[in-house]
Amino acid sequence: MGQRYLIAATLTALGWLLTAPALGQQGPLTARQSEALATYERALADFKSILAERRRQIDAKEPLPNLPGQALYLARVAVISSYKDLTDAMPSRIGRPNKFEIPPAYFDADIEPLVDEYGKLFDLMEAPPANAQNSPTPFKDVVDLAVAIARAKGLAPEHAEAAGRISLGLFFAETNGKQNVRNARSNTYMGSFQTGPSEDRNGRRKWEAIKGDIVAIDPALSARDDKEEARARGTDHRFNHWTNVRDGLMNAHADLFREIPGIVRTLPDPIDQMKLFELIQIVPTPTRSALKSGDLLNYRVSSPTIMKHLRNNSIFAFGQADRARSSASYREILAAMWLFNRKFERAMAKYAEIRPR
Repeated sequence: MGQRYLIAATLTALGWLLTAPALGQQGPLTARQSEALATYERALADFKSILAERRRQIDAKEPLPNLPGQALYLARVAVISSYKDLTDAMPSRIGRPNKFEIPPAYFDADIEPLVDEYGKLFDLMEAPPANAQNSPTPFKDVVDLAVAIARAKGLAPEHAEAAGRISLGLFFAETNGKQNVRNARSNTYMGSFQTGPSEDRNGRRKWEAIKGDIVAIDPALSARDDKEEARARGTDHRFNHWTNVRDGLMNAHADLFREIPGIVRTLPDPIDQMKLFELIQIVPTPTRSALKSGDLLNYRVSSPTIMKHLRNNSIFAFGQADRARSSASYREILAAMWLFNRKFERAMAKYAEIRPR
């Protein structure tokens, strides 16, 4: 009796499933949903169009416009931004995870091949000049230089190693770990650490001021530096990997290496440490103020100029809700730097190769 009842109940349930509306079926779109969908489809079409145009120009060896990557970058931002607006209006459009580790609410995994093509085009447009002076050990150079600089600044070995790991993260954040690259979105910033001419000169002056300490701490590294300095003489130092990394670190980051012990206590996650030093690149003044405040994570920025700089570097840049922000704490800023996560994870893996325990 019980078994027959169970069979009958199961058949009844199956019949309901066959005749009921599909789970999650969307009724007629609201005006907001229709507008969000149309905006995303336009942005996606524009992204495909500019990708195809740049590919055609490169393959045909046609002259590229000034800053050829800017239109590509803005088109990619528009796609991610309009998709976030779409999923805000239609949460059912949030799909599966993607290989770029972008939150699924911001990115449709089906368009991964388009972003792969985006990366390939930037690799071509940002290829180093013919006279660039590569290093056979680019990743080790970054770590060795940062560790030596940190030791010259008085850090204990453990914290000097943290400086090396953090600096390797900066290399990946700036150029995806590629040495001596140009910049398809700027005529100013170049090289492995993407510095401008004045920043490079400032870094060289600061390096010269501590060179005596470097000689005493690491004679072998100092000798390598002498060779690279001689090799780069008469050229743009930003296209010698060693000198650009050295000068970039000295210009923006070396003075803050002294803060690493406190930073590590406040931010025990090495990726958060990398994010903080990347913010020294992006918004140096408020980041230094936040470090001095004694309450780093709750320090709040509200300057429209600072918020603009953050957005220009893919932080609070995607979707109307994020772009409407008029202020943010450093806790919120670090959380919003999800587009850097994959780069910093690669840096961590490379660091483990260079400095195996």
